[in-house]
Amino acid sequence: QVQLVESGGGLVQAGGSLRLSCAASGRTFSSYSMGWFHQAPGKEREFVAVITGRGGMTYYSDSVKGRFTISRDNAKNTVYLQMNSLKPEDTAVYFCAADTFGYGRARYAPAAFSYWGQGTQVTVSS
Repeated sequence: QVQLVESGGGLVQAGGSLRLSCAASGRTFSSYSMGWFHQAPGKEREFVAVITGRGGMTYYSDSVKGRFTISRDNAKNTVYLQMNSLKPEDTAVYFCAADTFGYGRARYAPAAFSYWGQGTQVTVSS
């Protein structure tokens, strides 16, 4: 069992930055990959970024590559999403998720992730 709690969302102007955090408890944090997803109103939940268990590999969606950075601190059981150069189209609820059955691989499909946080709202004004 893994519990995830996100924080750090809010309202920011276009071009600004936010850093999201996701604190995990339960199973050994470094043993599984962590991902960030977002969901805008009326749209499907979409992949944003993923980081493998020991942080050696990261992958991003094309829409955020070069602007967002995913990282993790296994000593603090926390994963982060640094979001720079934010755009109005980044507005969504952002979720962190744990892939506890992926053997540390980087997977992208929401169905691969077995535990989810409650989400945090990010709103980017133009």
